[in-house]
Amino acid sequence: MTSTNSIVNGGNNRADPVLVVLQLSGGNDVLNTVVPYGDGLYYDFRSTTGIAEDQVIHLDDHFGLHPEMGPIKDLWDRGDVAILNGIGYPEPDRSHFRSMDIWHTAEPEKIISDGWLGKVIRDLDPDKHNVCTGVSFGTGLPRAMYLSGTPAMSVAQLEGYGLLTSMAGEKQRRALNAFTRMYTPEEIDEQSTLMDHIGQTGLDAMAGADMLRAAPDHYTSTVEYASDPLSQSLRGIAQVHLSGIGTRVFYAQIGGFDVHGNEVNMQTELWANVSRSVSDFFADLREHGADEEVVMLVFSEFGRRVRDNGNGTDHGSGGGAFLIGSNVNGGFYSDYPSLDPSHQLNGDLHFNNDFRSLYSSVLDQWLQLNPSPIVNGTFDQFEHIVSPLAS
Repeated sequence: MTSTNSIVNGGNNRADPVLVVLQLSGGNDVLNTVVPYGDGLYYDFRSTTGIAEDQVIHLDDHFGLHPEMGPIKDLWDRGDVAILNGIGYPEPDRSHFRSMDIWHTAEPEKIISDGWLGKVIRDLDPDKHNVCTGVSFGTGLPRAMYLSGTPAMSVAQLEGYGLLTSMAGEKQRRALNAFTRMYTPEEIDEQSTLMDHIGQTGLDAMAGADMLRAAPDHYTSTVEYASDPLSQSLRGIAQVHLSGIGTRVFYAQIGGFDVHGNEVNMQTELWANVSRSVSDFFADLREHGADEEVVMLVFSEFGRRVRDNGNGTDHGSGGGAFLIGSNVNGGFYSDYPSLDPSHQLNGDLHFNNDFRSLYSSVLDQWLQLNPSPIVNGTFDQFEHIVSPLAS
């Protein structure tokens, strides 16, 4: 795949490149996110949920953004937003669970346990020198970051994190031994691989807690984040990154995009939240001179049906994604999927580009990793979509 856009100037090499992945859970409606207001078919199919042309934030004479995405438009005007159209995979699955599993493992044909970001963490830190190479903010570790034997931290809230594991000396050892006995069958030998793995997992968690809980102490900012969970997750990511502990992969997520009903109000609230949070995050990085060190990937597991259901939209395919950051070469990538009924996939948008092409582009161009073993194959890349940090 080629792009006619020129490469944005590189970073200053003060730090290693960092990837932030933001998951929009529930299936974001791309037609009401990047709105094809110049196509009359859009209003034919979206008789009740369509966004009026005078409300759309125009990007050009055919496409625009949801009215609540003004902060994203500001980043677009800086050249910091790439919009990737028609992202998906062959034979799309409309199940939330299966489709998200496919995105998390980069494997649409069979069920596997290894997460694509778990492989990234392993390749970035093969000797496991830093247990905080990968950090997720939210409830539980996302499947994408799981890889057996590779540590990754999960943080619900940064302030106070690690207090329950900040025991010292003999108390810490007794607690770890109790944890190991609890989850190990009696017939397993004390020196077994399973016990070693469980014990190491506990040690990694406690070491990570010690590192992460100190991050807020090194952080000051004039940016006032909102109190919602996503804003606080991105604030935590900024704190950890700016603390310099060496995290290379971050994860955050926001739910609620399964808009079968009340879509107009729900999307208004959701995109106001996402746009504000992302804008504050990059403003924070710019304030600290760290904006060129971070690229954010924003994705959802699938799109929605082309025709609305009268009050919302149902599960579809042919979604979209965003890359955001100072080193991103902003603009549109690939054609927007056709709304013509003869070109639809059973009432859905056809995907134009495999999501593993997007992953491969970020892995190769930004993180300087070989993408093939991570995404389970070789896929065309979006050329020059992101510029590496300058050496």
